[in-house]
Amino acid sequence: MLIYTQALLFLWAEAVATACYTKNRSIIRLRHGTTSYELLHNKLPELSFLQVFGALCYPTNDSENLGKLQPKADIRIFIGYTPIKKAYWIYNRRTRRIVATIHVDFDELMMMASEHSSSGPALNEMTPTTISSCTTFKK
Repeated sequence: MLIYTQALLFLWAEAVATACYTKNRSIIRLRHGTTSYELLHNKLPELSFLQVFGALCYPTNDSENLGKLQPKADIRIFIGYTPIKKAYWIYNRRTRRIVATIHVDFDELMMMASEHSSSGPALNEMTPTTISSCTTFKK
């Protein structure tokens, strides 16, 4: 997760916590046919608020002294979920602070664009020779 998002190395603890949080709510136990969260709490987990680690986000600036020309949001980086309430941990690179907030808009188009700009050949460029050159088998 840290390599994919090109995040700073001191965020490794947040990356591990976010991975555990996501895994506990998404991995299905084949023996029981449920998630680990469902086994502990006897209810289905809420998954609509899950976000991609390292996604750009814009927390709303609701301060009273906000002028007409001042920005109403600031660019931050999503780094995890708070353990007690349904809020997000976000990191500000400019001030180097981590803040918990619930009023956040996520830039999902940026994450979708990075999925489409891969280093491999495009789908319309796939021929048997390009497919065989891209695949390597280890013995």
